[in-house]
Amino acid sequence: MVMLLGCHNDAVTLCFVFQQVMAVRPDLRQHYVRACQNVGQPENPFIAHVLQEADNNDKIRGTKGITLKIAGNNHLVPVQRVTDDDLQVLASVLRSTVFVTGLDLRYNVLTDAGAKNMATFLQENCTLRYLNLMFNDIGTSGAELIARALHRNETLVYLRMTGNKIGNKGGMFFASMLQINSTLEKLDLGDTDMEETTVHVALMLKNNSSLVELHLGKHEMKNFGVERLCGALYENSSLRYLDLSCNKITCDGVKFLGELLKWNQTLEILDLNANRIEDDGAFYLSEALTLYNRTLQALSVVSNNISGKGLVALSDAMKTNMELSYIYIWGNKFDEVTCMAFSELIQTGRLKPNCTDVEPYEVDGHVHLAELSHGLQKHYYWTPSCGEVTNKDANARLAIAAVSEYL
Repeated sequence: MVMLLGCHNDAVTLCFVFQQVMAVRPDLRQHYVRACQNVGQPENPFIAHVLQEADNNDKIRGTKGITLKIAGNNHLVPVQRVTDDDLQVLASVLRSTVFVTGLDLRYNVLTDAGAKNMATFLQENCTLRYLNLMFNDIGTSGAELIARALHRNETLVYLRMTGNKIGNKGGMFFASMLQINSTLEKLDLGDTDMEETTVHVALMLKNNSSLVELHLGKHEMKNFGVERLCGALYENSSLRYLDLSCNKITCDGVKFLGELLKWNQTLEILDLNANRIEDDGAFYLSEALTLYNRTLQALSVVSNNISGKGLVALSDAMKTNMELSYIYIWGNKFDEVTCMAFSELIQTGRLKPNCTDVEPYEVDGHVHLAELSHGLQKHYYWTPSCGEVTNKDANARLAIAAVSEYL
């Protein structure tokens, strides 16, 4: 039996939820079938399958809660992708279900109409902590509805909107939301067709004290955007993971990041993968990491057009800075000095083999570096067909406990 007293929104939302009696199984699938019959909606066999698995899940007997994985790119079972109508029925089933704490709906065909259903659900549900809407068809109006729902929601801590084309206006709705919401800890707005919204995001970071993880990959961000972002982070004391991958940041932008790292005491992960910081950018980072910063644990400069001088400077920084434990450098210009420098770090034990994406090997007396399938989040867009990947070598963010909790 599950008992939900309800959610009341005054100045502060008050949610009172009784724990379910564990002796009785919830029977989500049966509730779903009945709900479909009541509204004349055809049953989605994939949703029914996932709900049946949940009914048989022993974790429901505990208090931790479960995540329903209804991902449209699941290759292990036949998938009928979730539509807006499917979501409406599913939401009605889950509305008063306290043991479902996560919902993974990535790679489905949800539109702004589905976002409206989700927004209503977020305003009524008091237990959902993780929501993945990655790569659906949600646009600007859908983003607005979800963002406005989060003005009042006080339970969701992790939201992925990756790959939905919400545009600049959609991004601004989320930035505005984060000046009000004090619960959300992790937000992924990567690859969402946002450009030149960094000013609004920066304004949010000045006022928000709950966000610990922010993904702004593929935002067409240039050096001016980085400057505004860094300016705001001087006043932010909560952000631990900043993802600026796949942007248009050059050494001039990294100069602002270098100055920030001299003073910042909270950032633990910095992802600059696939920018163009070159040697000068590497010098700015290495100076800050050598002489000042002692909180950054992981740095990715993969594919940044850095040559031997810049890479050696970063390796030298690791000899002084004992906090920096993870570094990813593949896709840059390796020379023999670079290969020797990172080989030495690995052989002396300063850099653990599972904390970098290169491995030294020797041919005819010369040291070379081979690529390893390691990184901060190697499976950002996909997971292998065997299912979710928990390998911390391939996804180092999982190994840094302060920001790694799935929920």
